[in-house]
Parts: sequence; C-alpha cells; structure tokens
Amino acid sequence: MRPLVIRSHVIGGVRIFTLMKITRRLLAILFVVSAPLLLLTSAPAAKNGTAKGQYLAYVGTYTTKTNSKGIYAFRFDTATGGLSAIGIAAETRDPSWVAVHPGGKFLYAANEAGKSSAVSAFAVEAKSGKLTLLNQIPSLGEDPCYLSFDKTGKYLFVANYSSGTIAVFPILADGRLGEHTALVKDQGATGPNKERQEAPHAHWIETSADNRFALVADLGLDEVLVYKFDATSGTLTPNEPAFARLRAGSGPRHAVFYPNGNFVFAVSELSSTATSFAYDVKKGTLKEIGKASTLPPGFSGRNDVAEAAVHPNGKFLYVSNRGNDSIAILSIDPGNRTLSPAGGIPTGGKEPRHFAIDPSGKYLLAENQFSNNIVVFKIDAATGGLTPTGQVVEVPSPVDIAFLQED
Repeated sequence: MRPLVIRSHVIGGVRIFTLMKITRRLLAILFVVSAPLLLLTSAPAAKNGTAKGQYLAYVGTYTTKTNSKGIYAFRFDTATGGLSAIGIAAETRDPSWVAVHPGGKFLYAANEAGKSSAVSAFAVEAKSGKLTLLNQIPSLGEDPCYLSFDKTGKYLFVANYSSGTIAVFPILADGRLGEHTALVKDQGATGPNKERQEAPHAHWIETSADNRFALVADLGLDEVLVYKFDATSGTLTPNEPAFARLRAGSGPRHAVFYPNGNFVFAVSELSSTATSFAYDVKKGTLKEIGKASTLPPGFSGRNDVAEAAVHPNGKFLYVSNRGNDSIAILSIDPGNRTLSPAGGIPTGGKEPRHFAIDPSGKYLLAENQFSNNIVVFKIDAATGGLTPTGQVVEVPSPVDIAFLQED
C-alpha cells in the first residue's frame, strides 16, 4: 500500500487540495470465458459522464482589490463531499450574490458596485459550467447584496443595501431581465448605531411559501418588513402591520423560513443573535417568540453575524460569525421552534461571509472571504455537529455559493 499523498492542482486560477489514498489490490485470476459475461453485465455510463448526486456549484466573489475575475464554477459530489474546480464561469464585476433559477437554465448575479451597481442574467451551459451573459441592467439602487425568486420563478427580487431599496424584475422567456415591476424604499425609524444604521439598509428578501408576501430584513431599521406581493403584476405594497421590530441596535441581516413555512429565524449582524418568530401565513405577520446568542460564552471582541440556514431536517439553525470566525449551531425546539445554543466550530479561515448546506443536507461549505478559501464540513444530522472533511479549496474572495443539479 502506498502512503497517503497530498497534492495540489491549479485549475482556472483556483487551487485544489485533495487527499488521495492509492491502494493496490491483487486481482483474482479471471478465466477467459468469463470476459464476455463481464462485458454484458457492466453498468452503462451515466448521462454526460455524471452520476446521481453531482452538482455544479457557482461561487460569487468580490473582484475589486482582489485577484478574482468573477464567478467560478466547481463540481460537487454529494456522495463524497468532493469539490473540484472547473474554472472561471464568467468574468463580471463584483458578483457578490449569485442565484440559480429554479428551472436550471439561468443564473443571476448581483453586481455590487456602488452607484454603478447592476444585476446580470446568464445562460448556463451545463456540460462545461460556463455562463453566457444575456443582459445586464441597473439594480435600481446601490450595492445589491441579495437575490431571490418568487415561487412561480417569473420574478427576481433584489435587495439594495446602501440605498435601502428593493426591486422586482420580471424574468423573460429567454432568461433576460425585463423592466422592473416594483421599486420600493424601506421606510421607518433607524436604529441607534450611527455608523451602521444611519439609513434603511435592505439586506435580504424572500417570498412566503404561498407567494403572497415578501419579507425584507433591514439592518438599518432593526425591522423585518412585510410587503404584500401580487404575482400577476409583480408589485409590492406594505402589509398591515408592515413590520416586526427587533431590539434596538440588533441590525437584522438575513432571515430564513422554517421548512413548514410557519416560523422565521432572523439573524442580527450587530448584536450577534438569532431571533425566532411565529409567522401567520394568512395575515403575513410576525410575532417574536425567542432569541439566542450565536457566540460562545465568554467571547469578547468584534463580531458580525452573516449567513443563516436551517438544516433540511428542521432540527438545527446554522449561523456564521465573522470575527469569531465560526459556524454557530443552534438547536430548534420541535414544539415552539425556539432556539438554544448547541455548539459551534471554527471555519478554518477568516471572515465567513457565507456558507451553504449542500442539496443532500450532508455537507456544509464555509466560504472564508479574507482567507480566499472554502472549507468543507460533514454534518451529523442527529446532533447537528460539524466535522472538517480535510478538503480546502482556494478561490479568491468567495462570498456566495449556488448549486445546480447536473443531468
């Protein structure tokens, strides 16, 4: 048996570290007459050379003052947790958030570039992973940082952070983005943090399961706002009541629906907390039911919460801490869906701006923006625990991952 070998490869500007154990096994002597049988019983190759559980993984980055060129493509194997580089999928400016359309043919990117901010539509070439630009339009605000789709897949929602605006764009049949159907500026009293809460700052937007409401996390207002959404016209109007307010100075950054759609968890960047809300699906209203810290006991120093995700089994909420540079694990009470700390783990790098749970629910991929790497963790579905797989992928300034299943 050969010893464990560590190798690195550079593909399209991305360095991959893999662990390969090469073994030699003696083969039993085969009779010549058995060869035809072996040929007849051999399994056919999977379509396009891909097996079940294979995904394209697109990584959005920051290109300003970094070595990044734009959006990078990888292949991810849900059976092994393997992440292998394809290369640069598209060169585009500061694609800080990427989202794959539910139909699988298109990808959309938020080009976070101040007053020059835009949203780009790309066609996906599934075999190569390459992206072809279809059109690029102004985001109708400054610094778009989050994109999502309504439940019909006919509209793209954009949260513009610096301007505190949200916009809705129709998705045309060929994947291009059409003229906006809604443009709204968040309104309300700002929070006490004069540096970060001097104005509204929309940071997240998603529609409810029934597509009747759109929820917005606004860091500047300390609110999760609720808008009525008309899927026929693509318009937004304030709900009544129009928001749920968090504790002053919290700075809600992102939120996530519980799988059954009846609860919402909002994570606050400035207070390093996660707040549970009961969600009334008929009225579109939120009622706070609990809150938990994302930091380990005794931690002091700067920390900014970033991403949040609920495990598909509904038992755990994961939250990324920047400063503490960890993934916090919060247990979700099966009865009232309140949260309680259940541990955490260092991300193996600096500034985990985003992470993603893979479509199988078996792995968590943490993107360390300042370390220029992605670290893969194995998820224990019973305990919520995270264990590094040993795989670390280098990519410049990674800030978002979106998956697309291969045929």
